[in-house]
Amino acid sequence: MGIISTHDNGKRRPGIVNHPAVHPFDRLDPVLVLDAVDAAGFRTDGRLFALNSYENRVYRAGVEADTADTAADEIVPDQCVVKFYRPDRWTDAQIREEHAFALELAAADLPVAAPLRRDGETLFHRQGFRFAVFECRRGGSPELDAPGARELLGRTLGRLHAIGARQPFRHRERLVQADCGERARSAVLCAGVLPTALESRFCEVTGDVVEAVRDAFDRVGPTRSLRLHGDCHLGNLLWNARGPVFVDLDDCLQGPAVQDLWMLCDGDWAGLLEGYRQFANFDDSELLLVEALRAMRMLHHSAWLAARWDDPAFPPAFPGFGTPRYWEDLLNDLVTQCEAVRDPACRPAW
Repeated sequence: MGIISTHDNGKRRPGIVNHPAVHPFDRLDPVLVLDAVDAAGFRTDGRLFALNSYENRVYRAGVEADTADTAADEIVPDQCVVKFYRPDRWTDAQIREEHAFALELAAADLPVAAPLRRDGETLFHRQGFRFAVFECRRGGSPELDAPGARELLGRTLGRLHAIGARQPFRHRERLVQADCGERARSAVLCAGVLPTALESRFCEVTGDVVEAVRDAFDRVGPTRSLRLHGDCHLGNLLWNARGPVFVDLDDCLQGPAVQDLWMLCDGDWAGLLEGYRQFANFDDSELLLVEALRAMRMLHHSAWLAARWDDPAFPPAFPGFGTPRYWEDLLNDLVTQCEAVRDPACRPAW
């Protein structure tokens, strides 16, 4: 797998294969974006602002208020959010299942940015791109140290999971014990991004991590599997006068409830679980998976960067990736994280 570098004045970077930068998103200019939104039936007014997103391309667009299909106070009536999906990542069925889950949550009065429909459709096509148009929700960054904020977040997430438990996903991915980070580890090894001098150590350290994660899942045993947000961290939360708003269900999947909780906690689980249990059951044994899930996320992040390096947006955003220093720091962090996965005392206290 060739990994593309588009900066450093064309100089070869250690462990990274350089190729000319050609990417489908290069064609996605403002004219095409506004034309696509108009063609989907939402009349734009020329305003367009690119939002911070790397996996997909996401924009806030101005639209005529009577075409946005919403009158709720917490929704901006004359703006929408447009997401252009990365080519070849999800199938149409997987994207539509994401949309259906968001609409199911919204129908239950859950605060979630839901896709807007035209003639019953939420997934649109334009000039080779697939895209969706979402409500533009009001909100700022969450302040979880505010009185009652963690309990409110827990209640809202408990409501989300109560709905997620009603039926399984048919097409979305599953967080399963059989993986334990092995796919991400293999992807990095096949990508040609590792400095030769560090390949042996990477194999050794990541092999230990995958084994430790697998052992952690074995200790916990079978867990309840439900539909999840999947990438539930503070960057995917807005906060308004009514509380949290969940955005970006692009990574929604089937898995254990703790996957949606651990990234929201900085060691203070009490308030979050107190609120959560008002609407959904939580198995305390899942807390033993927190450090294993953290280790898997570290591996997946490096594999994600390797797989996306041909996207011109990535090198400027992650300038250290692929250098010996990057891999040395990652391996040192993985050694420490592996110890945490193996140590039963690392179960979160609450």
